[in-house]
Amino acid sequence: MTSKHPKTSRALPIALLRARERVMGPIRDMLSGAGITEQQWRVLRVLEEDGPMEPTRIAELACLLLPSLTRILQKLEDKALITRRQDEGDKRKQVVQISKTGEALIVAHLPASLAVLEQTKAQIGAERYEALLDLLNAVEAADAADEPD
Repeated sequence: MTSKHPKTSRALPIALLRARERVMGPIRDMLSGAGITEQQWRVLRVLEEDGPMEPTRIAELACLLLPSLTRILQKLEDKALITRRQDEGDKRKQVVQISKTGEALIVAHLPASLAVLEQTKAQIGAERYEALLDLLNAVEAADAADEPD
């Protein structure tokens, strides 16, 4: 059977998935020891990095769908890793913040997370690692430029 598609080894979606699994496998192992999922980790990292914010913004920054985020926030709140409160200016809005327990979880597991990324950087080389990040950010920026306002 002849196909006009590139071989799967040269197909961008499949290559991205393979690379993601290669990077995320060890991180998932680290997170399972912490008792959280990779999605929960992303939410905590976003809140730790950017401070309190509305769920819509968290979903955007953590690459999650809002319905999924709703469940994730409930689990994080049940584990006392985040707090939620009403927005002072608009009582219809909610503001989510990482808790001290959530911050401590990040601090405790950040060295292992960084070690996984450093291993990847060492395996492919620092320049190629940075070039890969630049290229992936360029793909995202190109996609964002195509979205209607």
